[in-house]
Amino acid sequence: MEIKEALKELRSQKKRKFVQTLDLIVNLRNFDVRKEALNTFVTIPNSGDKKIAAFLTKHSKVVDTITELDFPKYNETKDIKKLARKYDFFIAVAPMMSKVATKFGRVLGPIGKMPSPQAGIIPKDDEASVKEMVEKMKKVIRVRNKELAIKLSVGKEDMEDAVLEENILSVLKGLEGKLPRGKENIKDILIKFTMGKPVKVEFK
Repeated sequence: MEIKEALKELRSQKKRKFVQTLDLIVNLRNFDVRKEALNTFVTIPNSGDKKIAAFLTKHSKVVDTITELDFPKYNETKDIKKLARKYDFFIAVAPMMSKVATKFGRVLGPIGKMPSPQAGIIPKDDEASVKEMVEKMKKVIRVRNKELAIKLSVGKEDMEDAVLEENILSVLKGLEGKLPRGKENIKDILIKFTMGKPVKVEFK
């Protein structure tokens, strides 16, 4: 089924009392998860409302900020976990990375929210650099897989179909370039809303 038709079918399903996320599921084949597991990023042209926080040396007007003076608030693991749930992404200024890794790495690392050289580390924390990184991160999706399926959130139910289709295609093209054998690694592709039934889509 083409993406446009699949989106129409998703919208015909039972309505929910909240704005659902659109999930993209890419099932893989001829792929060795132990040797070839992905830990990378793809970008989407249309960002949703992502919550981002920054580890900086000083407070910023453009993003929620955590400075070293705030670190004592997160002495308990449960407090770091609460912080991690609150935000979709974390960015950091380069000089603070070792301290951020020591303090927050044990929680942010395993869930894929640790700032990394691929996405999320700013050389210096002047407002222009911070703003540029925040805008970039709004359009970034982290890809990590430990099984023969990649599951990503690519938009929200309240976004227009044309916008969602653009995001889906952008992610699929990005994944094709990241997979060791490109399209040959893709078994099938499904999209679904949070509480909805998945619908299979074509990717030509």
